[in-house]
Amino acid sequence: MNPASNARARRVLAISALILALCMAAASAQEEPDTLGLNLLRGARDALEQENISTSLVIVFLITVISLAPAILVMTTSFTRIIVVLGFLRQALATQQTPPNQVLIGLALLLTFFIMMPTYQRVNDEALQPYIRGEFETQMEALETALVPIREFMFKQTRPKDLRLFLEIAGLGRPNTPDDVPTHVLVPAFVLSEITTAFIIGFVIYIPFLIIDMVVASTLMAMGMMMLPPIFVSLPFKIIMFVLVDGWSLLVGSLVRSFQ
Repeated sequence: MNPASNARARRVLAISALILALCMAAASAQEEPDTLGLNLLRGARDALEQENISTSLVIVFLITVISLAPAILVMTTSFTRIIVVLGFLRQALATQQTPPNQVLIGLALLLTFFIMMPTYQRVNDEALQPYIRGEFETQMEALETALVPIREFMFKQTRPKDLRLFLEIAGLGRPNTPDDVPTHVLVPAFVLSEITTAFIIGFVIYIPFLIIDMVVASTLMAMGMMMLPPIFVSLPFKIIMFVLVDGWSLLVGSLVRSFQ
C-alpha cells in the first residue's frame, strides 16, 4: 500500500474511532464515565491532530451529502410530481396495491432520470468535468456552477404565487432577477408547485373512473342488486377502459411533456 493510501486509511480509522467514542459517551452520559470511551476519544483526537483536519472534514461532508442524496433527488427533480400522480392513478383504479409500491417508485425514478438527463448533462459539462480538470479554484465555485442548471429547471416549474409566498415568509423583498432568489427559498416553492400540479393532474385522472363508478352504481341500484358492492363490477370495466385507450402511454407521455 502506497503512502497516500496509508494516510487515507489512517484518516478513515481516526474518524471512525471518533464517531464510536462520541456514541459511547452519549450512551453513558447519565452513568459513570466510560474509561474505554475516553481512551478512544483521546486516541482519535491524537490521530486527527497528526492529519490534515480539512481533509477529514471533507470526508465527513461527502458522507453527509451521500446520506442526503435521496432527499435531494426527491426535492429538486421531477420525482415528486410523477410519484404523486402515479399514486392518484392507482387509487382511481381502486386496484389496492397493484401495481406495487416498488414498481411505481422504480417507474418514477426511471422517468425522473429521463426528464432530468439534459439538466444533469449540463451539470457534468459545466461543473463536474471542469472541476476534475482543476479549472475551479475552490469546491464552492464548482458547486455554485452546478446549481445553475438545476435552479433553471426549478424556476421553469415553480409557480410565481408559491415563490412569492416563501419570499414573504423569509422576509425578503421582491427580487430583481432570478439570481436574487436564494436556493433555500426556491426549493420549497418548487416542491409546493410540484404537489399542486400533481393534484390537478390527479383530479383530471379521477373524472373518467368516477363516471364509470357512478354508472355502475346507478345500474346496480336500478336492478335491485343492493348487496353487491359496485367496486366489484366497476373494477374490470375501469381496467379494460384504461388498457383500450393505452392509458399508460398517455399518462407517461403527458407527464414527460409537462416538464418541457
